[in-house]
Amino acid sequence: MNMKPLGNRVILKQLEAEEKTKSGIILPDSAKEKPQEALIVAVGPGEEIDGKKTPMQVKEGDKVIYAEYSGTEVKFEEEEYIIVDQKDIIAIVE
Repeated sequence: MNMKPLGNRVILKQLEAEEKTKSGIILPDSAKEKPQEALIVAVGPGEEIDGKKTPMQVKEGDKVIYAEYSGTEVKFEEEEYIIVDQKDIIAIVE
């Protein structure tokens, strides 16, 4: 990837929505919820506040849950990504 986020931003690749429910019912596209789970593909260097660098708490390859309605959706080299601030990441999925 040739895209590098600045500051405390993170680039996410959204994971696919579930195709069927746990009970086996197949969902049409209109009924699928947009997942809030994503894979981190790039991490910015962190931000500097009052001359003190704040380290990033996430790294490339982490699977995370991010806040709904956050970030900016971008299309780059035929792929879709979401760029969010680190503060919009709610949890790391282990």
